[in-house]
Amino acid sequence: MTDLLQTLKKTFGYSKFRPQQREIIESSLAGRDVFALLPTGGGKSLCFQLPALHREGLTVVVSPLIALMKDQVDQLQASGVAATFLNSSLGAAESRARLRGLHQGEYRLLYAAPERLMLDEWQENLRSWNITALAIDEAHCISEWGHDFRPEYRQIARLRDLLPNIPVMALTATATERVREDIVKHLRLIDPALFVASFNRPNLSYRVTPKDQPLKQILDFIAKRRDDSGIVYCATRAATERVAESLSDRGLSALPYHAGLDPATRAKNQELFLRDETPIICATIAFGMGINKPNVRWIIHHDLPKNIEGYYQETGRAGRDGLPSDCLLLFSPGDAAKQTHFIEEMSSAREQQAARAQLRQMVHYAECASCRRRELLTYFAEVVTVDNCASCDNCLEPRSTYDGTTHAQKFLSCVYRIRQAGRFGVGMNHIIEVLTGADTEKVRRWNHQSLTTYGIGRDLARPQWAAIGRELMRLGFLGQSSGEFPTLEISEEGIDALRTRRVIMLTKPLVLPKSKSSRPTRRTGTIECDEVLYGRLRDLRKRLADERSVPAYVIFGDATLRDMARQYPDSKNAMRGIFGVGEKKLEEFGTVFAAVIAGHLETYPRVKFES
Repeated sequence: MTDLLQTLKKTFGYSKFRPQQREIIESSLAGRDVFALLPTGGGKSLCFQLPALHREGLTVVVSPLIALMKDQVDQLQASGVAATFLNSSLGAAESRARLRGLHQGEYRLLYAAPERLMLDEWQENLRSWNITALAIDEAHCISEWGHDFRPEYRQIARLRDLLPNIPVMALTATATERVREDIVKHLRLIDPALFVASFNRPNLSYRVTPKDQPLKQILDFIAKRRDDSGIVYCATRAATERVAESLSDRGLSALPYHAGLDPATRAKNQELFLRDETPIICATIAFGMGINKPNVRWIIHHDLPKNIEGYYQETGRAGRDGLPSDCLLLFSPGDAAKQTHFIEEMSSAREQQAARAQLRQMVHYAECASCRRRELLTYFAEVVTVDNCASCDNCLEPRSTYDGTTHAQKFLSCVYRIRQAGRFGVGMNHIIEVLTGADTEKVRRWNHQSLTTYGIGRDLARPQWAAIGRELMRLGFLGQSSGEFPTLEISEEGIDALRTRRVIMLTKPLVLPKSKSSRPTRRTGTIECDEVLYGRLRDLRKRLADERSVPAYVIFGDATLRDMARQYPDSKNAMRGIFGVGEKKLEEFGTVFAAVIAGHLETYPRVKFES
């Protein structure tokens, strides 16, 4: 396996593997089934692409999206790898030509959707193509417990019978322990080598702010990042179009993306975004799975995501090149209520129960006062030893606490009195109605207006009490039942707090940042470089990409251009040590990029950087 590093450098231009990549590749080449969980931007694709260059025959990659297939094949071909895809976007003549190439053994990698691979007429093709490895990308789609379940993925296991004795690799960026077990079970992986990398994305910063005039908040955020590419995630199709139109009306280039657009418009909008013609895309969660655009510098969630896994994957579309990127969530408790309405429309009680639990975890993340990175990693059962990440809002600008004993006592007492009076529990909303002295049909029906806690919370508004209730749940003083109508129950710790009147410190709620603190969260890991030269190299990259009708990052990524603008390789030979410059790209682009650098040095001196 000593030549793996040589292939990595020669083909892809990288001088070292990312964590666990080499071990995954070696296990696959040894003939073992593999399950690999690597974070978005952690280099999953290389784990099956590089082995395909070290084994005879064809590696088949099961991929869920047409755009993902084209994106990866474009990049592989630019690096000199014989790869292709087959899907419904191709005309009949082009499909026949690619099939002919497959029968003649011209390709090392084939990307295809699961439903195409399972067609009866394809079985003979699969048997005749000398398939020597199978890779399942976005493998979490196979699990109904995952955030993006796709029933057609369940059929993939039949390929084990059709293609026995070939190694199978399953890869995903987001999977809880339960989803991991589901993937291994349904893909029938045989004694798989298991690899679970850290979920930490150290180059991403996280910030949550109360939603208030969201359009203005988005505009203020983008104003500090005018040259960067980003995604605004919205909960509904209508919201994506409304936000995109509002941004466009204010002079920004933004387009919508959602499943309700006709396929041609959707594909065009995505292509314009990938090629940096339109720097902003306003999208539902239908956008982005597997899209390998490495230079997305920011993500805004206009609405509350449904669950942590979706939020993690969506924020993970920023900074795939390892450069610093920012993630902002605009939070309103009202968004949680909207999500609850969507949950109530689900047909399955089991689905509703799971969705409610996931939504509670998402709200907890939005409201928590602890390190956001720690909260995310803990959700995925990753042990975290550092309390302060120095790159989220809670770590950079900790929220203050206050003595909330009186408010906590009122809330806990109300829960206790209601349970004592009726021998049944009620939900959060009803408790708040009793606290604030509301005159409702339920209050009268259950005679809760006669309780000693009725109206004792008129000093606070309903949203304030709701925030206190949720924090008491996070602190363990209250529990919440599952089911269609979750009720609040006081815990043993809550009972003890009531009896002893112990001091309970509560966190002050999220507030809108003042102007001085609305700056971007500190970015770590920036590659210092000659920014004037970097701009020239970007212009050259864009021209070359347009000539070839591919996204700019297919030529070179931002990290590669920044390395050039730092190292000043002014000859083709000097390009050899630059990050991301493989042999094929060196031959095709080395001379022209070196010429721009040499021309720049005729006018400007080299900038000195600290090592």
